[in-house]
Amino acid sequence: MNITKALAVGLLLCVPAVASAEERADPAKFEKVYGDMFRNAKGDWAKRVERDETQKICSQYRNNLPTAEFEKVVAREKGNVVLPADGKVMGDWKAGEKIAQSGFGLRFNDKPGTVVGGNCYACHQMSKKELSFGTLGPSLVEYGKIRKYDPEEAKRTYARIYNPQTIQPCSIMPRFGHNKVLDEQQMRDLVALLFDPESPVNK
Repeated sequence: MNITKALAVGLLLCVPAVASAEERADPAKFEKVYGDMFRNAKGDWAKRVERDETQKICSQYRNNLPTAEFEKVVAREKGNVVLPADGKVMGDWKAGEKIAQSGFGLRFNDKPGTVVGGNCYACHQMSKKELSFGTLGPSLVEYGKIRKYDPEEAKRTYARIYNPQTIQPCSIMPRFGHNKVLDEQQMRDLVALLFDPESPVNK
């Protein structure tokens, strides 16, 4: 038996049979398997297992929504965005940089009062000087400069951080405000990181 055939036989022996299309598409079976993974979860962790209406519809259409469903998601998600009462969406860019570069928090063993980071660096480039950054999301370099530091763009960016599905339904970006991952001040600080001319983002 040549090497190619030997490898093929080895792979067939090691790789389990692929599930049928019907098995992969059975929502009830998926829900049970998914739920069983977290059957010992307590408190807030148990709630995370439950998908909301938007998550369900994105799963149903595999993130490729028909126009009507797309519009429904945008309308629904826009309805839960809460802008700061004073209208100010700009905070401290230096604090925002710390939040963006921190992936800490949301662990089941975190102590009460643990400050959660935004983990932005895992998906975005935020400075020309960065040597290592994620590429799941677009580069944010010169984000504010490109938008001419427009206050209305800053407000739209706050809303996008609060809930990115208001702009891009089924986005993989976390709904930081909607899911209470970050608080209002943290989101203001992230907007400042993106819009302050002195921020490394805009240098």
